[in-house]
Amino acid sequence: MAALAAGALALSGCSSGSENTDSQQDDKKKAAEQQAQIPFGDAKASTGPAAEVKGAQEGGTIPVMQRDSYAHLDPGQIYVSDEGALARLIHRGLTGYKADFNGKQTLVGDLATDSGKPSDGGRTWTFTLKDNIKWADGTDITSTDVRHTFERQFAEFINDGPVFIQQWLANVPGTEYRELLPDGPYKGDHLPDSILETPDDKTIVFKFKDPKPDLPYALAMPGYSMVSEAKDTQEKYDKDPMTAGPYKIESFKTGKSMTLVKNENWDPATDSTRNAYPDKYEITFNIQFETSAERLMADKGVNKNSISFTNNVDAATLPKLNKDAEAQKRSVNGYQPYVAQMAINMDRVKNKKVREAIAYALPIQPYQQAFGGPQGMELAGGLISPTVSGYEEGFDPFGKLKKPLGDPAAAKKILEEAGETGYKLTWGYINTPEGQNYSPTMEKTLEEAGFDVQRKEIAAETYYDQIGLVENEFDMYVSAWGADWPSASTVVPPLYDGRQIQDGSSNYSHTNDEHINTEIDRIQKISDPAEAAQEWNKLSQYVVEDLISNIPMTYYKQIQLYGSNIGGVQYDDVIGDIDLRKIYLKQ
Repeated sequence: MAALAAGALALSGCSSGSENTDSQQDDKKKAAEQQAQIPFGDAKASTGPAAEVKGAQEGGTIPVMQRDSYAHLDPGQIYVSDEGALARLIHRGLTGYKADFNGKQTLVGDLATDSGKPSDGGRTWTFTLKDNIKWADGTDITSTDVRHTFERQFAEFINDGPVFIQQWLANVPGTEYRELLPDGPYKGDHLPDSILETPDDKTIVFKFKDPKPDLPYALAMPGYSMVSEAKDTQEKYDKDPMTAGPYKIESFKTGKSMTLVKNENWDPATDSTRNAYPDKYEITFNIQFETSAERLMADKGVNKNSISFTNNVDAATLPKLNKDAEAQKRSVNGYQPYVAQMAINMDRVKNKKVREAIAYALPIQPYQQAFGGPQGMELAGGLISPTVSGYEEGFDPFGKLKKPLGDPAAAKKILEEAGETGYKLTWGYINTPEGQNYSPTMEKTLEEAGFDVQRKEIAAETYYDQIGLVENEFDMYVSAWGADWPSASTVVPPLYDGRQIQDGSSNYSHTNDEHINTEIDRIQKISDPAEAAQEWNKLSQYVVEDLISNIPMTYYKQIQLYGSNIGGVQYDDVIGDIDLRKIYLKQ
């Protein structure tokens, strides 16, 4: 239900401690409601156009303030939250989420006529394409494009997106799926009809060895949006893709700006999930959270017409927002599915006692404070978000919730007993205002415990690319992960399955533990969602308490502002940001 992933490029906000206030309990109640399975919609629910937003107006240009530029525009490479939010405007997939005006979500057909027809106990899924669906260049989207989209996922250069469907089609764990089609479709090879069949221009049939009841959820991920076979430029596609959504890219200057304009070949009658009211979006990058929050709070001049797709209210601005009733009317907030964690590189930090010392010493409150304290984040004991089934409150094996400023004395004793005092710890941290805020305090506490900490900054735009390298130069780094739909099956396997380790993999700690790998295979076969949720939680606790490869830090929340001339604003708990498909500019 939280449909993206890895968004440590997000959030902000001011306070301390981990006390459960009434507000936090209300947020938790809402988060618990999000754990409920999102229903599948039929053909009627999937038929466009999308319901009109009350009072919406057509036209105008909306200036957009974004901190981070987009490293990837190729759907197959999209997995982080900022790119996923953009993808909803420019890309389309077989399925997608439709939110009503109360925020209730339904999984419907996007390019497909419905959310899919299962047979053979859920081993076979058939999708039929809608009529009059086209690429931005006016050519038809056909089943050939769908086949190409999934076959290219096996190519070596596609290494940053999701891998669920590739693994399901190949019926293997980890990176072994590539052996099914090592070069993708680029040398004339294709998946056999026994796995992926396209009997005509409109029909796609997925065939799996085991039941895959979650396939419609997986297909709704931005990483499985369609790619044009005719316009596929392979690696170059990442900067200049053919699009199918209501907007197309007019210009893109990496790290500077992007302009989105209407795609005249998008037919709203084919789309039940998206409205497209503005004529244009002018996106400017390198606008920090503090700056965008300040401008939107002031609400003067062009800022009245402005918004940010994903910038959060920063920690320094939150107290001001709390005192500004008018600005509060122009804000949205909610839990996000992301859990921040310190990943310890298991290839480099092999001594479990050293990892245990890190776990005790690491202060997690500075991270929370950098993003706004309890209002912006909640201190975490486990690796599963409150929005995901399997979440358990109270798990805290290293006393992080009781001592959020760390326990350097306990850590120092462990290092001394292990003969590792002075252990050199190379920490790669993200070069953002938040990273600059929390990292010195964390460094100081770790040094009090007896570590020799070497902090090395990593640019925000390429942060996940850098920590996603198997042969990286860091001993630890922060990552943040959100469930791709409301199941810990989209948390534990992608993060901790040792068979998935490769450049671009989400297993940032390079965890490769036989017990974890075996348990993943066992739990994935459990058909009862409630039972599976309990087992996923147990396994996630093993990662924290027994292996000590990942240290939970915070559960993310999101608070966003928008200008007074922006209408139709609604928080979307699937992406954990403003729903960009409903907004309009008041004329």
